[in-house]
Amino acid sequence: MSTDRPVRTRFAPSPTGFMHIGGMRTALFTWLFARANGGKFILRIDDTDASRNDEAALEPILDAFEWMGLDWDEGPVRGDGMNDYFQSQRRGLYDERLATLLDADHAYRDFETPEEVAAQREAAEKAKRNYVSSRASLELSEDEVAAKLDAGERHVVRLKVPRGERVTIDDAVRGEVTWSTDEMPDPVLARGDGSPLYNFASVCDDADMNISHVIRAEEHLSNAAVQALLFDALGADRPVFAHIPFVAAPGGSKKLSKREKDLAKYRESPGFRKLFEVGDRVLPLIGVEPGPTMNPVMVAFYREVGFLPDAVFNALARLGWSHDDSTEVMSREFVVQNFSLDRVVKASAGLDPDKMLSFQEHWVGEMDPAVKLDHCCEYLDRAGWAYERDFVSQLLDALGDRVKLLSDVLSYEEYFVADADLAYDEKAFKKRLRKDGVPELLSAYRDSLAVVEPFEAAALESHMTAFCEEREIGLGQIIHAVRVAVTGKPAGPGMFDALELLGRERCVARIGRALAMLEDAAAAST
Repeated sequence: MSTDRPVRTRFAPSPTGFMHIGGMRTALFTWLFARANGGKFILRIDDTDASRNDEAALEPILDAFEWMGLDWDEGPVRGDGMNDYFQSQRRGLYDERLATLLDADHAYRDFETPEEVAAQREAAEKAKRNYVSSRASLELSEDEVAAKLDAGERHVVRLKVPRGERVTIDDAVRGEVTWSTDEMPDPVLARGDGSPLYNFASVCDDADMNISHVIRAEEHLSNAAVQALLFDALGADRPVFAHIPFVAAPGGSKKLSKREKDLAKYRESPGFRKLFEVGDRVLPLIGVEPGPTMNPVMVAFYREVGFLPDAVFNALARLGWSHDDSTEVMSREFVVQNFSLDRVVKASAGLDPDKMLSFQEHWVGEMDPAVKLDHCCEYLDRAGWAYERDFVSQLLDALGDRVKLLSDVLSYEEYFVADADLAYDEKAFKKRLRKDGVPELLSAYRDSLAVVEPFEAAALESHMTAFCEEREIGLGQIIHAVRVAVTGKPAGPGMFDALELLGRERCVARIGRALAMLEDAAAAST
């Protein structure tokens, strides 16, 4: 599993316009291994389809890496146009390597039609044996091959898998894995025009960039045998392979999916439902459309709804890896210092929204209050809400640990809307205000509130206590009604902090509005 070469790892996404949370976990493990071993991390764009190589599709990927703090030592540079880290710009390398393989008889041109290959596969399946390539095209003479090429006959270039051998890799996560070459079909390396397929282009790039460790999701394990043979055929050193477990959907064992039909199922998952509800609440307020690329399966979702990069980093680091049997909360510095592939598990790792929210709660609690204030004000700006910075600072102090996501400030619209626009929780309004004696108590409290000095939390608490003692009633008979009347909600920061934040004029006006609504309801019922 060890290598004497300098550590050079890579992550090679396709420019799809989004970054999947599972892909980011793979990228994180790759980045961590490089950083833990003093190596280099290369970001490479696998875009064998050149039409997909555009800035719009790449930007979300670069944004996700930068937001997560995963810097790359080599890779795309913003504003630098296309460069050697895009497969679409490396065709010359692939052509050269393909010619080398053909000349050395490690590859051949296959003129069998897709229909013929499909029929052979079907026959093998019926005979209950592994399909292997017929290699009928190897019986063609050089002149016959040349004639077919001159005629423009459709064909592919295949690797000539050596028969009677075994391919073995010492996987850094899964241990020794072996395949028999007698059971392997000859894989396609390139189309007839020379345009490379994934396995071939990836190996050429890894060899050219001297990649020492290929760390990737377990679904790529089936590619390892072909790639190992390709490294050998090209005379290049094999990298160390490490196939890590895939990220599973919450509460299940299937791979986390981005398909819309699966997203609909995730909405019904008890764990995932919380995150979807956050998105439903926050995204429309800040002008972001939810959809296939903006949901809890995508990295951008967590950024948009107010997660901290450190929280997502912590959560993803714990998906399939652990420092020990008890440590959960870990800084990025701690993870870098302690990361190793031998602590990566083989079993799939399920995304746990509750744990992710727990990490978020911890890391937001570690934030500098001024930085937290800046971020919360950014959400207010994006929502187009008018505010005064000092007021938001006071609100955050009053809310304390109720602000878990940076967007949570948008859950307290009652402190930003005009009095006439305050929305009331209908259930709470009915329970707390539509009760015998409550309107009279509220009216009296409103009148007394108009003269309280100073209008500060401590004085307001003493005032309400005295108000209740004078009338020989319990605090509970008035405090809940006051909260709903002035905030529209049954819960929030401390009642007296809320009164101080809103100020005398707004509190008196809102209680007056609530009383008017009660009078209107009473009149309508008679």
